[in-house]
Amino acid sequence: MSVNILKQIIDQKKIEVAAQQQIFEISFFEKIIEQKKQQQKSLIASIQNSNNGVISEFKRRSPSKKEINYQNSILQVANLYEQNKSAGLSVLTDTQFFGGSVEDLIQAQTVYNNPILRKDFIVSEYQVYQAKAIGAHAILLIAAVLSKNEMERFSELALKLNLEVLVEIHEHSELEKIPFGPHILYGINNRNLKNFTVDFQNSIKLSQQLPKEAIKVAESGITSSQDVQILRDNGFDGFLIGELFMRMDFNSNQITDFFKAIKK
Repeated sequence: MSVNILKQIIDQKKIEVAAQQQIFEISFFEKIIEQKKQQQKSLIASIQNSNNGVISEFKRRSPSKKEINYQNSILQVANLYEQNKSAGLSVLTDTQFFGGSVEDLIQAQTVYNNPILRKDFIVSEYQVYQAKAIGAHAILLIAAVLSKNEMERFSELALKLNLEVLVEIHEHSELEKIPFGPHILYGINNRNLKNFTVDFQNSIKLSQQLPKEAIKVAESGITSSQDVQILRDNGFDGFLIGELFMRMDFNSNQITDFFKAIKK
C-alpha cells in the first residue's frame, strides 16, 4: 500500500463518514449502545489467556491484492476461527478497498465468541461510536494516518465506551504519537506501507521501545509458524494473521494444523 494509496483511502473514508452522518447521527448510535448494554469482552485478557495469541482476520481483498478470498463467507471463516479458539477476530469493515462491511462484523458475532476487533481506517469519533453500536470490542487506530491529538481523543472516547484500542505503528517517530493505558494494545506493522517490504527486525527493535508490560501485537507479513515463534521469542504476545489464513483451504486441516504448530 503506497503512500498515495493510503492517502486515497483516508480521503475516501472522510467522504464516506461525512455521508453516513447525514443519514445516522451519533445520537442514533448512542441510543443503540444504551439499549444493547453489550457485555464487554477484553481482547487484552483473551490474548493473555490464550495458548496461541492469534487475532485471526477476515479479509476478502486489499489494495495491493485485488482478490484474496471471495469464496468463503464470514460465517464459514469465523466459525473455523472459533473452532480453533483464536484469541480474537479482526474484521475489515472498509468496503471500497478491502471488500468488507459492518454487516460482516455483525454476522461474525453469531458464531464467534471471543473479542472482535473492528479493523478500519478510523478518522472520526463517529466511527468509534459506530464500532461500539455494531458490537465490536476493540478498534484499530493507525499512527501513520492520525495526529497525536486524534490518537488521544479517539482513545479516550474508546475508553469511555468500554472499547479497547489496538494502536498501530511502524516507525520510531510514531512512538511519540501513541497514547498509553490499560485498555490499549500496541501493534507493530511488520510491513512497510511505503514499499511493502516485511522486516521483523525493525518490529523487534521497535517493540523494545515500548513499556515492558505492554501487550505487543505483530501485524502483517506472517507466513509461517516459524515466524510466530521468532516473534514470540522476541517479546510479542499477539499475532494478527489475515492473508495467510484467508488463502488456506477451508475444507482441509491447514488452519487447524497451523494453530497446533504455534500452541504454547
